[in-house]
Amino acid sequence: MAQSSKSKLTIIGVALVAIIVALVAWTYQKKTNTTELVIGISPPFAKPLQVAVDEAKKEGINVKLVEFSDWNTPNITLNHGDIDANYFQHQPFLTNALKANADFKLKPLGIGSGTHVGLYSKKYKSIADVQDGARVVIPNDPVNQGRALLLLQHAKLISLKDPENHLSNLQDIASNPKKLNFIEVEGPQTARAVDDADLVFTYPMYLRLAKTIDPNDALILDEINNTIYAILFVVREDYEQKSPEKAEQLKKFIQIYQNSDKVKQQLNDEIGEKLWFKGWK
Repeated sequence: MAQSSKSKLTIIGVALVAIIVALVAWTYQKKTNTTELVIGISPPFAKPLQVAVDEAKKEGINVKLVEFSDWNTPNITLNHGDIDANYFQHQPFLTNALKANADFKLKPLGIGSGTHVGLYSKKYKSIADVQDGARVVIPNDPVNQGRALLLLQHAKLISLKDPENHLSNLQDIASNPKKLNFIEVEGPQTARAVDDADLVFTYPMYLRLAKTIDPNDALILDEINNTIYAILFVVREDYEQKSPEKAEQLKKFIQIYQNSDKVKQQLNDEIGEKLWFKGWK
């Protein structure tokens, strides 16, 4: 009797192991064989991208957008292979991320749109009104902080040791005649700082999202459509080799984003016709 019970338990155990193995294999196969493209994005880019998603679906390309609230997690998640691509960073930001994280194996697959950046204030009506000791909010990441300092230099509020260095930081300020007080915050939070600070460097699309001030009311905007600041579709270095079919689908999706009149109209509506530019030729 005991022998029979032991045999039954053994059979049940083997069956359970077989079921578990089968489930794991099925889950893996489902994950690796899915044709859905998953793209990690920052929330301000969602609406124009969703238009492209809807356009792509008509051509049999299924895309899912996953939003991230910060600028670190999208690259970490992509590097781990949990998403197919991300869309939130320009080339200088990616270059800095790769330099700071030796384990990152990422590259751009295509290019999207770029936006102008500006200095905004609810306290001042012009740059000439900026007072001594004003509290100025800038991003805390090296790349976007450098971009902010270049714009402050262009506004003649500061000067930099190297006037052309797009990676300048606060230690690179050569002169600060108004003794501006700089407050460093995460890039996505700059738009919300408009209510509290005297002067803020921020991005039109984040202002649209935060609804703190009209993006068209910048005291000064950068004037150059510099394509190095266009947002990139970034993938893993081995993506085209390991997932050639999905890579081709992603390339088609990027083409849809670049060429769709509906996407262009959404960019105009969401950011402002004069506040964005094409990163592609």
